[in-house]
Amino acid sequence: MSLPTSFTFHTTRWSRVVLARESSTEGQEALRQLCAAYYAPVIAFLRREGRAEDEARDLAHDFFATVLAGSSITQAEQSRGRFRSYLLGAVKHFLSHRREAAMRLRRGGGESPVSLDGEDAPTLADASQMSPDAAFDREWALTVLNRAMEALREEQHAEEKGAVFEQLRPWLNGDAVHGEQAALAASLGVNVNTLKAITSRLRQRFRTLVRREIASTLEDESAVNEEMQVLFDALRNR
Repeated sequence: MSLPTSFTFHTTRWSRVVLARESSTEGQEALRQLCAAYYAPVIAFLRREGRAEDEARDLAHDFFATVLAGSSITQAEQSRGRFRSYLLGAVKHFLSHRREAAMRLRRGGGESPVSLDGEDAPTLADASQMSPDAAFDREWALTVLNRAMEALREEQHAEEKGAVFEQLRPWLNGDAVHGEQAALAASLGVNVNTLKAITSRLRQRFRTLVRREIASTLEDESAVNEEMQVLFDALRNR
């Protein structure tokens, strides 16, 4: 059965977090789900700042552990109801706090020195490369699309249309080669117009699921179109 195209925004994952904070098991589970789903944008941000892969993953692990502990959620500005904005602001705050702690150690406030070759060492930005914020938003957009595509795949398989979906998937994600559609239609035993109609319906459903995924990270329905524009802009940024 297909999911409805309208959303009940007061039950979205981020809304539950905003309303319940860390005092609610439901709110904590919603936050855990969001953190697990949107781990990749934080890694992209840290990597674009110049950190090695292993170092970025270690920092991300520490960051999400802090977020899930609850202290940052209770004090955070909710960034107009967007989990995306909250997450980016929270990781910047986390890194700033780490730098401040490192500076205190360097001034003699701790027991051991901090190496300038470590995670807090300054890096020089490459002006020809995407900024850390842009890298975060692009990975955010890709995560949204991937999650929506996976939701569509699950729906199609549940409706016993999985085999056709898998063959049409290249036309949904832009990987198809021009001219292949006629051959595919013949292999499926349908004409090209029928295949185009099926593909069009899948694309429409995919767009609906993208909006639903974005909605799950918002507190208010009015922000969906704005976040969709962020997604489009981020995908254009290479």
